[in-house]
Amino acid sequence: MADVLIVADTRSSPEMRHEVPLVIPDPFLYAEVDGNPHAATVSFEKGRIEELNLGIEVTALEELGVDELLDRGLRPHEISREISLRACRALGLGSALVPEHFPAGVADYLRAAGIELMPDPEHFRARRRVKTDAELAGIRRAQQAAEAAMSSVRDVLARAEHRNGGLAVDGDRLTCELLKRRADAAFVAHGASAEESIVSHGPQTAVGHDMGSGEIAVDEVVLLDLFPVDRQSACYADMTRVFVVGEASDEIRTYQELVKEALDLAVAEIRPGVNGKDVHRLVCDFFHDHGFPTQLHKAEGEILEDGFYHGTGHGVGLAVHEAPGLGRLGDELVTGDVITIEPGLYRHGFGGVRLEDLVLVTEDGHEVLTDFPYDLDVA
Repeated sequence: MADVLIVADTRSSPEMRHEVPLVIPDPFLYAEVDGNPHAATVSFEKGRIEELNLGIEVTALEELGVDELLDRGLRPHEISREISLRACRALGLGSALVPEHFPAGVADYLRAAGIELMPDPEHFRARRRVKTDAELAGIRRAQQAAEAAMSSVRDVLARAEHRNGGLAVDGDRLTCELLKRRADAAFVAHGASAEESIVSHGPQTAVGHDMGSGEIAVDEVVLLDLFPVDRQSACYADMTRVFVVGEASDEIRTYQELVKEALDLAVAEIRPGVNGKDVHRLVCDFFHDHGFPTQLHKAEGEILEDGFYHGTGHGVGLAVHEAPGLGRLGDELVTGDVITIEPGLYRHGFGGVRLEDLVLVTEDGHEVLTDFPYDLDVA
């Protein structure tokens, strides 16, 4: 078993948060030597980590000579590097796997002292694949927050009134910005938050990650892709729905019907042992059979703007996009994975439809964690 080393905080590093499920805003050291977990941190975090009862042996920085380093007038980054080296030596760690975002300054310092560090992103992504009970509970809470926000926005759309050639709600023009504020309020009320949400309209909906802006017109498609994070666990959810205030075009309704059918086909395949690449091929073949271009049916080097131009899904957990992949590069699903299924159809300059559900891979198949209707119409 290879030893492991992480130097990070738990707010920006999903690798560290997975091992130490607390909010610790300053970087510290975590190591596994011969399978035994250790941490080196400031003294006031020692008790908090020990109270997790995860078997992590915690060393306070005073035990590694931090007072002497401070007395020498070293700068914070110099102290951090030397403390990391002293901790590694105290643990007998001579080589270790590290995440791909391991701090370069610390890495250079440790390597110069003879410690071998081997970046292995796949190892750390695999460690997070099977969700802990606490992480799964956090994902479920985040999903509830996403659904509450989706419901709040749908209710606003349902109350929109025609005014001066556009749409208004409670005297305000109906805009993507207004809908995002409503979603944010629902997130907060459910113990979640989001740095950004996709609330786009009209032609914007044909561009996968256009965050959306501006006034929403009558009969325009509105796409909401919400990915809030649960504050308690730092775990994400992810879901997408589309709505129309007024009359949806025949083209959008066709997209909606086909995307929902593709979603159902893909979800039905989810179980341990299935490769995400095969699920993606199933969806691509389905859309191709209905006359739409896809990633798997285009010429090499061709850039798609229409049809189905993205992957079918991805893992969700302490990052909103993580392993496993369900696309041209796929992974075999395992019990405990949480994934999205998100087929879509688009026409550049016109609009698009994407539907996205969150799915837990179980021992005997799957559980759909999303509980929200797929209706286009809000009235």
